Amino acid sequence: MICRILLLLALALASTAQQSPPERGIPPVAPEEVRLPNGKLQRDEILKADYKKTIEDARALSKLADELKTDLEKSDYNVLSVGTLKKTDDIDRLARRIRDRLKRF
Repeated sequence: MICRILLLLALALASTAQQSPPERGIPPVAPEEVRLPNGKLQRDEILKADYKKTIEDARALSKLADELKTDLEKSDYNVLSVGTLKKTDDIDRLARRIRDRLKRF
């Protein structure tokens, strides 16, 4: 059941990404390599921070998916709690956040 929900969420995300019109205009100019005071590249530090946030969000997403699965298994087929709906919204929000962060670079 949870696999179906996650599959539906993934398909919904993919369809919304495909429906947006292609952006036209001037291609982005490659930024200069900005170095931080400690000598490291700013881009590398941003990528490391994004990676850590993505891992944390993926853990939270997995935990919410497991909770959703147990909630659905405990409930009756004709009963749906508001908490279950909130968890699906949270799963959607986290999945979008992860996708947006991964598509940034």
